[in-house]
Amino acid sequence: MGLLGTLKETFEASTQSPNRGESEREVSAGAYWCDDCGVRLRDSEVETESPTCPDCGEEMRFERSMSSTGCAC
Repeated sequence: MGLLGTLKETFEASTQSPNRGESEREVSAGAYWCDDCGVRLRDSEVETESPTCPDCGEEMRFERSMSSTGCAC
């Protein structure tokens, strides 16, 4: 493999990360969703573990992000 092949592999690997451009402080484990309103709040944006929807006041459910390991169902 030549220099171009090595550069191509390096570039492809660096663009496949789900956290491109995010610093470690901004990485989120998931988000809270309101099923009735469709409102989404990242877990890093809320201060409690059981937030209520700002639109309807119902309790929101937590869903992990696609980049986290394990099943989100």
